[in-house]
Order: sequence, then structure tokens, then C-alpha cells
Amino acid sequence: MTNLKLPLLLLLVIAVTRPIIAQNPPAAEPAPPQELIVQVDIPAPLHSVWQAFTTSDGLSTWLTPNAVVDLRPGGEWTAHFPGGSTGGGTILSFTPEKEIVISAMAPDQFPHVRAERTKAVFQFEARGDRTIVRLTQSGWKSGAEWTHAYEYLVAGNAQLLAALHHRFVSGPLDWKKIFGDAPENSK
Repeated sequence: MTNLKLPLLLLLVIAVTRPIIAQNPPAAEPAPPQELIVQVDIPAPLHSVWQAFTTSDGLSTWLTPNAVVDLRPGGEWTAHFPGGSTGGGTILSFTPEKEIVISAMAPDQFPHVRAERTKAVFQFEARGDRTIVRLTQSGWKSGAEWTHAYEYLVAGNAQLLAALHHRFVSGPLDWKKIFGDAPENSK
């Protein structure tokens, strides 16, 4: 009789719990918030790296010839790339030579992410005559466009900080040599 009781008990459990599960399906586990983190070691003192990152003239030495930085909450940190594309965002806050927080625009091909924005926190840490720059980008949401933007910016943000590193290894970029006179006149 014991062998028969176990299958009957299982049938009873299934019959009783099935309607409960159908009415109250288990909630999907929300994905943990994603952070995109990129860090680079720059062979230059903190003050020089901060100036290259937080002034229009400095940003124009390594990111694009038409960079605009208005270092204040609500100010812009914008790269106007040749061809009409813009990147960057709006400055939310900053602590001189320590941190700048930006409401970041995604590239044009991600219109919803670009409109809703993410939060990009750039931290600067002096290590003798070198500077560690760390970017932590958060505020990612679920959905195909958000996933594609995240994947794109994993490489894109690494390239951004690699360009900053290159600026201090090889010197400021000579935009006229790279593009001719066109980028200076296009905004």
C-alpha cells in the first residue's frame, strides 16, 4: 500500500497547486542593474588630465576638434564630431580634480536610450605623477535597444578612455593634419 500512496499524494499536490500557480505565476526576477565600468591609467599628473577632460580646449586635444565643456551643473560636456553627430551629455555635478557626473547621451543609433540617458561618473585619482580615470556608467534599462547600446558602449567607452591615454602618450591630436580644415568649420 505504501507504493500506491506516494503517486496518489503527488497527484493530489499537483491538482491542488496547479490552479494556484496558474492564478499567481511566479514573478520574473528583475535583472540586477548593470554598470559599465572602464578604467585607464594615464601617464600624466591629475591637474593635466582634469584640464584635458573638463575644458573645451583640453577636450579638443584628444576627442574632437569641436568640443564644448561648460563646467557647471546643467552645463554641457559635448563632442561635436565631424559629419554632424554629437556625443557627451549634460553635467549633473562635479568635484574639482575628483569627479564629474554626466547625464550621458547614447549614440544616435539608439534613440530611446539617447532620449532617456544614462549616468556616467568619471572619477580621477592621483597616483604620483600618474592619474587613474574610472568611468562607471549606470541607469541601464531592459529591452533590446538598451542591451545593444550597452554592448556598443562597452567598446565605445574603452575607446574614449584609450583616446585620452593616447593624448598623454603621443601629445595633442593635430586635427588639421587628420581632417584638413573642414572640422574647424563644421559644428
